[in-house]
Amino acid sequence: MLRGRIKSILLGCTSLGVLLVTAAAANAGGFALREQSAYGQGSSFAGIAAGGALSSMFWNPATITQFNGKTVEQVITGIMPYSSNSITTATGSSSTFGTPGNQGMDALVPAGYSSWQVNEKLWVGMSVNAPFGLGVHFPQVNAASSGASGNSAKVETYNFAPTVAYKINDMISVAVGLQAQYLKASYDIYLGAAPSIGSLNGAGWGFGWTAGVTLTPLPKTTIGIGYRSAIDQKVNGNLVTNTTPFSTPGSVNLTLPLPDMVTVGLRQGIGDRFTLLAGIEWSGWSRIGRVPVWQGNGAAATVGGAALAFPFNYRDGWYYSLGGEYKLDSAWTVRAGIAFERTPISDDVRTIRIPDNDRMWYSVGASYKPAAIKGMTFDLGYSFIDVKTASLCLGAAVGCASNPWSSGLGAAYLGSVKSTINIISISARYQWDADPVVVKQAYAK
Repeated sequence: MLRGRIKSILLGCTSLGVLLVTAAAANAGGFALREQSAYGQGSSFAGIAAGGALSSMFWNPATITQFNGKTVEQVITGIMPYSSNSITTATGSSSTFGTPGNQGMDALVPAGYSSWQVNEKLWVGMSVNAPFGLGVHFPQVNAASSGASGNSAKVETYNFAPTVAYKINDMISVAVGLQAQYLKASYDIYLGAAPSIGSLNGAGWGFGWTAGVTLTPLPKTTIGIGYRSAIDQKVNGNLVTNTTPFSTPGSVNLTLPLPDMVTVGLRQGIGDRFTLLAGIEWSGWSRIGRVPVWQGNGAAATVGGAALAFPFNYRDGWYYSLGGEYKLDSAWTVRAGIAFERTPISDDVRTIRIPDNDRMWYSVGASYKPAAIKGMTFDLGYSFIDVKTASLCLGAAVGCASNPWSSGLGAAYLGSVKSTINIISISARYQWDADPVVVKQAYAK
C-alpha cells in the first residue's frame, strides 16, 4: 500500500512538476540552467553523461538503459544567487544605474523523469525540464538612465523530451529523442526619459532533438556521450512603447538561436566502494549573435527610430568537472566534486542584466536508500559557485563603445559585479518491476 501511494505521488510530480518553474538567475553559461539533477549536483555534475541516476538522461538519453523495469525521479532545486554592483563611473543617475546590494532573485526549479523498460532491449522515457531561465530586477529611482542595460528581464522555459533507447549489447546502448520547448519572456526597454520604460513580452515554441550513447568497455568503466540539439526558439509577442515617437508598438516576433550541447562523462570504479567521476561539456553559444525584432509585416521593429535588436554576440562555453563517490554501506553513498566553467559572455558584450563570468563550482552530496522502502532512493546535493568579478563597460564611458549594448545609450556606466550562488537540490527516485539481480557463479571444475 505504501509503495503504491509513493508511485502515484512520484508519477504525478513527474508530469506536473514543470508547471512550478520559476525564472531564476542563470547558473550556467549565458542564461542556461544546469540544475537538472540532485544526484549530479552533489559532484558538480562530473560524469553525469555516463549515468548514475535517471536524471542523467537530460545530458545523455542512452543512460535510461541502466534502469530496469519502471523508474521515476522528481527533482526540486533551490537557487539563491547574490550579485552586487560596484560603481566606478555613472552618469544620469548612479542610484538607478545599478544600485549596490543584492540584484539576484531566488528561485525553485523542478525537473521530472520517467522510463519504462519495454523488453530486454528497448526502453522509452520522458523528461520535463527548464533548461533556460533568467530573473533580473533593478530598482528604478528618479531617472531611468540604467534602463537600456538594466531594469527587469525574465525568461522561463518548459522543455518536454520523449526518448527511445536501445541496448545493443552489454557494452553499447544508444538513444534518440525529441525536444518540444515553450519559452516565455519579458524585457524592459529604456525610452529616453524617466520614468518612460517600455516593454517587450512574448512566448512561443521551438523544436529540436537529443541523442546519446553509453559504452561499457570494462565492468567498472562507463563512458557516456550525449547531445542536445540547437533550438531556433520562436517568440511572438507585443511591443509597448507608450507615446515615444518613431516607434512601432504592437505585434512583434523574433527567433532566438539557442545553443546545442555535447557532454562527455566517465564513471570509473576503483575497488568495491569508490567511483571516479569526470566530465567535459561544450555549449554552442556562438550561434546566438545579433537577434533582430520584427513587426508582423516583416519590417524591423523600432524604438525612437532605431531598429530594435539584441546584440548577444556570445562565444562557445566550456565546462570541466571532476569528482568521486564513495559507498559507505548498503544505504548511504556520499560524493563530492569541483568544476571550472568558461562563460560564453566575454568582457566586451557583458551587460548589467547578465553579468556572467568564469566560475568555480564546489559541491557535496549524498544518496540514501531506506531499507523499509524497496526501490526508493533519496538524493541531496549542495553547490557553492564563486563567479569571477565581472567588469562592466557601457554607454558613453571611455573605452566602452566596442560593447554593442552601448549603441544608443547616452549615459555612461563603468563598474564591476561580484556574484556568488548557493544551490540546494533534493530528489526522490523510485524503481519497480525491475528484474532481480542475477549473480553469476563461477564454473566449478
